[in-house]
Amino acid sequence: MIDNLEYNTEREHLIIPEYGRHMQKMINHAKSIEDKEERNKIAKSIIAVMGNMQPHLRDVPDFQHKLWDQLFIMSNFELDVDSPYEKPTKELFDERPEPLKYPQNHPKYRFYGNNIKTMIDVANTWEEGDLKEALVYTIANHMKKCFLNWNKDTVEDTVIYDHLFELSGGKINLKNSDEDLTDASSLMRNKGKFSNNKKGGHHKKNNRQRKRY
Repeated sequence: MIDNLEYNTEREHLIIPEYGRHMQKMINHAKSIEDKEERNKIAKSIIAVMGNMQPHLRDVPDFQHKLWDQLFIMSNFELDVDSPYEKPTKELFDERPEPLKYPQNHPKYRFYGNNIKTMIDVANTWEEGDLKEALVYTIANHMKKCFLNWNKDTVEDTVIYDHLFELSGGKINLKNSDEDLTDASSLMRNKGKFSNNKKGGHHKKNNRQRKRY
């Protein structure tokens, strides 16, 4: 009896293991049938079973198309049946996908992040006025905060103005501005205050839970 034991390592490789070995055997049986009409009937029955095994995918667009593609893949593209969809080819299946094109942004001042550059580009498209001025100073204050997160020492507003001028391509110039940005201690204090509030709220919630017991 022990000599007849069959181990998975000795069995046929499963192309799509999610469907199990019995499904693979059904497909292999369909390949061995000589009558094409009979093969078509069995293929449709197999598709129905595959669909029942994955009910969570029924609302996915082209669900049936996906099942037929998987049927041909599991048959190693050797099952000759009539499909309602274009049959996939082994060459297409083995073809390597093209590499994804990731944005190759290498900003000079990485501590500001790419979003700051996007905000500056948007500000450059706005017409001069109070709204643009408010946006520019908001960007400058955020740049100062980013700078302080990167370097805990204080930073002069002139440094932020120079960086803003450079990143905007010379279109935003606050070098001669009479207004000061938010001081460094306030920016860092607000950050710490927000963190403490989150921690405090968490402790209060725990206290309320303990009182109930």
